[in-house]
Amino acid sequence: MLGRAKVAFLLADDFEDSEFRGPYDALTAAGFEAVVVGAEQGQHLEGKHDESVSVDRSIVDARPEDYSAVVIPGGHSPDRLRADERFVRFVQAFDRLGRPIAAICHGPQLLLSAGLVKGRTLTAWPTVQGDLRFAGAIVIDEPVVHDRNWITSRGPRDLDSFCAALVRALR
Repeated sequence: MLGRAKVAFLLADDFEDSEFRGPYDALTAAGFEAVVVGAEQGQHLEGKHDESVSVDRSIVDARPEDYSAVVIPGGHSPDRLRADERFVRFVQAFDRLGRPIAAICHGPQLLLSAGLVKGRTLTAWPTVQGDLRFAGAIVIDEPVVHDRNWITSRGPRDLDSFCAALVRALR
């Protein structure tokens, strides 16, 4: 690994705290730079519980080619992100690069809105799995599912496996 690889965390209010903090801490402990990308640089975002973070980089200034991976934590954040066409376009462009995209819980909702799930194999929170199937995805109810550059998990109980898979993919 040349330099310090950067990982974009796509985030909006009401993210699932553990699904942000677990991967964030795992990646920084492994030597990667974690960058919170949100609607507006400096914006203060609140998790569903006690976590709060500030946006490091605005989606307007974020360029997919500057990142080695993207992480999409769950909670209500992905639903908010998919309503913003800038995040949808970012994910589409990032996927074209073929670099790792890691989405957990409700995170695949952003991939769904980006029109990327048809024919892909993934997992998600149980209530999101049906939406993915209707969109043409192959859904497997497993702790971690790999499909080419995608790593997906069902939710907080799968965090250890999800974080380990993400770190492995970046090494």
